[in-house]
Order: sequence, then C-alpha cells, then structure tokens
Amino acid sequence: MSTETPGAAPERADRPVERREDSRDTRFAEVTGRRDRPQRDSGDRDAAPVEYGPALPEGADYSALDVEARAGLRSLPKSLAELVGKHLVAAGMLVDEDPERALVHARFARERAARVAVVREAAGLTAYHAGEWAEALSELRAVRRMSGGNAYIAVMADCERALGRPERALELAKEAGRDLPADVAVELRIVSAGARRDMGQLEAAVVSLQGPDLEAKRRDPWSARLFYAYADNLAAAGRTEEAIRWFLNAAQADDDEDTDAAERAFELGADESEIAAALPGETVEVEDEDAELSEVDDDESVDDDEADSATDADENTVSDKDSADDVDVDDTAADDDKTPGSDKAPGDDKSAVGDKSGKDAVDG
Repeated sequence: MSTETPGAAPERADRPVERREDSRDTRFAEVTGRRDRPQRDSGDRDAAPVEYGPALPEGADYSALDVEARAGLRSLPKSLAELVGKHLVAAGMLVDEDPERALVHARFARERAARVAVVREAAGLTAYHAGEWAEALSELRAVRRMSGGNAYIAVMADCERALGRPERALELAKEAGRDLPADVAVELRIVSAGARRDMGQLEAAVVSLQGPDLEAKRRDPWSARLFYAYADNLAAAGRTEEAIRWFLNAAQADDDEDTDAAERAFELGADESEIAAALPGETVEVEDEDAELSEVDDDESVDDDEADSATDADENTVSDKDSADDVDVDDTAADDDKTPGSDKAPGDDKSAVGDKSGKDAVDG
C-alpha cells in the first residue's frame, strides 16, 4: 500500500471514536451480517484460524501481498500469516476509495498480529487516510519503537498538526535530526512549514522550505510537491507574483498531474499564455467569464450585422422595383412614340440584387 503522505494538514482533526472491547461484536455483525461470533483458536499454534471478520473484496489474495510484507509475516504460523495477509491486501485495495472500510480490515489484521511491525504500519497508515489521527499516531509510534527508524516521522508530525498540536509537530521534526532519507526529509519540511503556518508564522513557513532542491529546473521525485507547497505558503504570505511563478513551476514538474498547480496559478491571476508556456503541448481548460461575455457580444454583433445587411438588401430591392416601374413607364411611352416600320426597339434595363450571406459560425 502507498506510503505517500500529503504535505498539508488534513482539514479535520476529529478525535477517533473510542473503541470498547465489546464493540468488536457489534462491528463484526455490521460488516459480516453474522450474529454468531466464532471462538478464536486457542489450541495448537499451527491450527488453521477461523476465517471470520469483514468480507474480503474480490482479488484480496495472499499472493497479491508484496514480498517485503510477506517477509514481515514469517514469524506467524502459515495459516495465520495468510489470513492476516489477505486483510492487509484488502486494506491496500480499499484505502483510496473507501478508507473507513479499509480500516476495518487493517484493524482486523492488527488484532491478530499486533507484534508484527508491518501490520502495525498498515494499521497506522490506513487510520491516517481514514482521518483517525490519534489512532494513526499510536500505531506509527509502535512501528517506530519496533523498527527504530523514522520512516513515518512526517506522517506522525502531520497527525500532531491535525490534532491541533503544531508545536509538537515541530518537536518531532527536531527530534528526527538530519539523518533522514531525502524523500522523508522533504516531506518533513513540508509538514513543518504547515505547522509554522498554523501558528501564524507565515514568513517562517516560506523560509523553512527553501534549500538547494528548491530549484525550478530540478526534477526529483518530490519536486512537484515541494514547489507546490512553497507556492502555497507564498500565497498565504501575500506574495502573489512569486506564488504564481512557483505554481507554474510545480505544474511543469508534475508529470503525473497529482496537483492542481495550473488551476491555482490561474486563480491567482496567471493568464492562459503563461500556463501554456509552463505546460508545452497541454491544453488547460479554465473558466473565463470575460471570454464568455466577449463571445456573447460577438454573437450579438454578428446578429446586428446580419439584420443591417438584410435591411439594406430589402431597401435595394424596393429601390430596384421602383426603377423597374419607371422603366416600364418610359418603355410604354417609347412604344407610343415609335414610328411604324422602325427597327429600333426600346432597351431592357436589368437590375441585379446580390445574394445575402451571413456568418454561420464565430470563432471564439
């Protein structure tokens, strides 16, 4: 399952609902529709565990579990490892589309293998995606104790932010030190900037994101996220022109289109030519009310022109008709005056009226 973490603090910081020991029976009935709760196996360690709990989605097979996670389950009996593994796969399958349902599977796995780091990791990350910040923090603290590493220090700090404790998020960042993988260090900088912003330290948030990797031409795996976070904090600090430039840099670096950087730049005042320059070969669709109004005006102008043209044509027709009547009168007079036997005949005046044409389409 993905370990990618958002840079901004999640919007809500609800306390997770306290889980009582007897609440598992109710939850079991809700998920499975069964009222009878099978007894856990308390006999032979290698005996097959009873497979009850949340219904597994199609494709949640143990074979789909990645190699590293399977290695982490080796301390369990084979049958139990397979059962736990299936629910970890289910959690990973559902975490994006239905994180609350994914959390049910992760909790089920945790109840059966709480001493396995990979299980606690999955439970913590799933709880994070489900917005259960306190639970996520508790699980990831356990992972940190088990593994002794700081792989999820940025997620933990983000949970502290979501719980309304930005100072604690900064303390965690300080505790982690500088000996971190590059991707983790960048995520922690983004979260720390968010914590300073929560505390009203807008300029400090901007400064905390600056570094050698904040270079528009860099294309590290985290460049788009870093540029976006920098632009977002610049905008919060009221530095709009700089924010537009860095949102455009983020859009250009965002090959996977994970951010709305181009839209944010447009909202701040970037025009379509600037966006097009940042995204060569791309068409950015934006709602431009002025353009729509201009198109309406053009349509009305064309209608007026067509109406004027039609009026002119009608006037010409009337004029030509009058002329034709005059010609008929003159011709009659000429016929009366014509000498018998004369070969001369009155001439025929012809009036041509041009075809009326209108514009059927207006290029917007």
